[in-house]
Amino acid sequence: MDFQALLDEYGPEAIDIAIRGAGALAIILVGYWLAKIISGITQSALQKRNFDATLNNFISRLVFFVLLAITVIPALAHAGIQTASVIAALGAAGLAVGLALQGSLANFAAGVLIIAFRPCRVGDWIEAGGSSGTVESISLFSTILLTGDYKRVIVPNSKIMSGAITNYSVMPRRRIDLVVGISYDSDLRKAKEILQRLCAADERIMKDPATNIAVSELADSSVNLICRPWVATADFWPVRWKLIEDIKLAFDEEGISIPFPQMDVHYHKDA
Repeated sequence: MDFQALLDEYGPEAIDIAIRGAGALAIILVGYWLAKIISGITQSALQKRNFDATLNNFISRLVFFVLLAITVIPALAHAGIQTASVIAALGAAGLAVGLALQGSLANFAAGVLIIAFRPCRVGDWIEAGGSSGTVESISLFSTILLTGDYKRVIVPNSKIMSGAITNYSVMPRRRIDLVVGISYDSDLRKAKEILQRLCAADERIMKDPATNIAVSELADSSVNLICRPWVATADFWPVRWKLIEDIKLAFDEEGISIPFPQMDVHYHKDA
C-alpha cells in the first residue's frame, strides 16, 4: 500500500484526532492560565486579611489544583475520551484514599481550624493534648511543643482540638496564688504585714490590681494565708520563686513558724 492510499484511508481520522488534541491542549492551557490568575488573586486577598502564611499558601494552591482538575475533564471530553468512567474511577479512588487516611484528614481539618482561629501562636506556652510547652511551630497536621526541659513534643492537631487548650501567654498578666501556713501560736497580724511588705518591695508586682492577702482556712495544724499578687506574664515564675524564698527567710527572722503536718498520739495504759 503506497503513501497516497494510506493518506486517503487514515488521513481524515488523523486530522480529526490532531484537531481534537489541539483543542484539548488549548483548553488545558487556558484553564492553567485562569487557574494561576485566580489562585494569585485568592492569595493576595488572604494576605490583605492577614491570614496565616501556611493557610494562605495551602488555600491558594488548593484553588489552583481544583480549577486545573475542572479544566482537564472538558479537555478530555473534547479529545473524544469518555469522561464518565474516568470520573467514576477518580471518585472510587478518592473514597478509598479518604477511608485510609481518616486520621490524617482529621489532623488536617484540626490544623486548618488552629491556623484560622488561632487559639495559640508560635511562642505561646500552652497545655493541650496531654502535653505542655512553648509552641515552636504549627503545621497542617501537627503542632510542635518545646517542654521546659527542652524536649520536642509533636502533638497531632486532632488531639489538640479534641480537648481544652490552656494558653498561659495570651493574656498580659497573671496572678500568683500562694498558700502560706503559719502555726496557731504565731502572730497572725505580723505574718500578714510581712507578706504585704514583701509584695510591695518587689517592683515587678503590680499595684493595680492590688495584692490580695487574707486568711483562707483554719486547718488542722496551721492557719492558712493566701497571697495573690498580680505580675506580667513573663515575670510569673521568677517572681513566684523569689517570693516563696523571701517569705521563708522573713518568717524565720520574725519568729513566724511554718508548721508541718503532725499527729499527736496518746497512749493509755490499762490498770
